[in-house]
Amino acid sequence: VTEYNNTVQGFMVGEVDRIINMNWSEILPPPDGTGRQHYLTAITRVNDRLVEIIDVEKVLAEISPYNTNISDEVIDHDLLSLAKGLEVLVVDDSSVGLAQCKSTLDHLNIKVHSATDGKRGLELLKKWAGEGEDVPNKLLMMITDAEMPEMDGYRLTREVREDPRLKDLYIVLHTSLSGSFNKAMVQKVGCDDFLSKFQPDKLATIIQERIRSVVEAE
Repeated sequence: VTEYNNTVQGFMVGEVDRIINMNWSEILPPPDGTGRQHYLTAITRVNDRLVEIIDVEKVLAEISPYNTNISDEVIDHDLLSLAKGLEVLVVDDSSVGLAQCKSTLDHLNIKVHSATDGKRGLELLKKWAGEGEDVPNKLLMMITDAEMPEMDGYRLTREVREDPRLKDLYIVLHTSLSGSFNKAMVQKVGCDDFLSKFQPDKLATIIQERIRSVVEAE
């Protein structure tokens, strides 16, 4: 029984072999060539055995599809007329998570860049910075998942805050795990906001509040 995406689910399994704790640096992306039609989100090794990690978000999305539409009363159309050309980086290892976020951002006329884990997200940010881009001004924000292969969202945020070129980037932690642990970690690592998945109206509200603050600062 789990609490996930603000709901409670029960997963039926044949048997539990054992429960293990792993460091996120030991969790790796699926091998190249696995394609898209699968339920893998990551892999790891335990005692020289390959262990596959399922994409729970994809499973749940197929059982109970998420709504990605934004309520019309939430949208500030005058404000969003200023959003054209604004860019957001979304970092999420789940193909479903990326698609959900992109769908909502598309409704807001936001250009979306994406990365499938924290390591790749950080590499992209540093690439832009290395090319002379003012990344905190280039991006309206970065929206990052918490649990990802190789580098999780908490470490990604710490790495960004420690880089003088990136430290002022606005960061939203967007995770399917909700609870006081995550909120405490958000404050500890220095995220600007926290949103549990998947709530298109709340995501739209955060985006619009950020646009408003940027416009007022100009």
